[in-house]
Amino acid sequence: MILRQQAEFQFAEELENLKKTDKQKRPPNWQLSPSAVLTYLTGGKLSNGFEVSAKYIGNKRLMEIAIATLTTDRALLLYGLPGTAKSWVSEHLSAAISGVSTLLIQGTAGTSEESVRYGWNYARLLSEGPSEAALVSTPVMKAMKEGKLCRIEELTRMGSDVQDTLITILSEKMLPIPELGTEIQAIEGFNIIATANNRDKGINELSGALKRRFNTVILPVPESIEEEVEIVHTRVKEMNSHIELPDCFSLTYDIERVVIIFRELRSGIANGKTIIKIPSSTMSPAEAISVVNSGLALSAHFGNGELTAKDLAAGLIGAVVKDPVHDKLVWNEYLETALKGRSMWQDLYNACKELE
Repeated sequence: MILRQQAEFQFAEELENLKKTDKQKRPPNWQLSPSAVLTYLTGGKLSNGFEVSAKYIGNKRLMEIAIATLTTDRALLLYGLPGTAKSWVSEHLSAAISGVSTLLIQGTAGTSEESVRYGWNYARLLSEGPSEAALVSTPVMKAMKEGKLCRIEELTRMGSDVQDTLITILSEKMLPIPELGTEIQAIEGFNIIATANNRDKGINELSGALKRRFNTVILPVPESIEEEVEIVHTRVKEMNSHIELPDCFSLTYDIERVVIIFRELRSGIANGKTIIKIPSSTMSPAEAISVVNSGLALSAHFGNGELTAKDLAAGLIGAVVKDPVHDKLVWNEYLETALKGRSMWQDLYNACKELE
């Protein structure tokens, strides 16, 4: 069994129903119209009665801006804190628009220019010399040829020289191949969705020339507790259906506790008034999802299948204490100034103290 299916396979039924009911004009090489892509992302009921689930829970206008950007000659940059659904939105945009989300480049400090532009089959290169047959296509090159979207994850982790290889591609919609005296011309439908975060220590700032070729959409952390609880609950439910963990329909209270802890540590204010230190770790919805899933795994394999405070405590400490010195002090302060005084949360406070 596949551990995690790509969005275009996992939500194939929804995409098929959207195609059948979509009567709006579609841009060249788009699988759906912009309005249908928005419905796919934010959810809704179709004219045939089919219910489409929400992939993004938050400000609908941000999704409208992102989709509209991809209809123009500008590329899209999804920017924000780690864990704010940048990669998630990027994958679903690609699945809905191009029908494929696997044209992907993962940006790292070791990503080379060849990973973005093109490579060579060196055996053929040595035996035959430079030729089209010796070229090795990258996801960018394939997307240009097929009129699809290419995803670039963690753009700012790539070196500046590698980032700038995108300038010609984005401005001229063309990829030169000097060795062959030719170029690849992008066909309609091609564009790039890049993601970047502002908390990575390995950040390489984008040049002004490259920034001008992107429209930036900043994905914020959820505005309200209710919104964040819904996000965590939805994603935990989806993930648990694949890895066969206990049912999560009765987890709202536990998820709410995790979300409140994360929001207080993120803001530096507990109980609405007490100022506390902020940990070095990212208190994002993605981390909250991980904490709940970790607790469910503990309860399933080493408990009676019911999520307890002890199961949550292990994941909470692991999520908060990334730096054994600074974060340990932050967490201990939070336990004593915020958690200890909540009479209904004594089980969680005691469980966290036991683990220490």
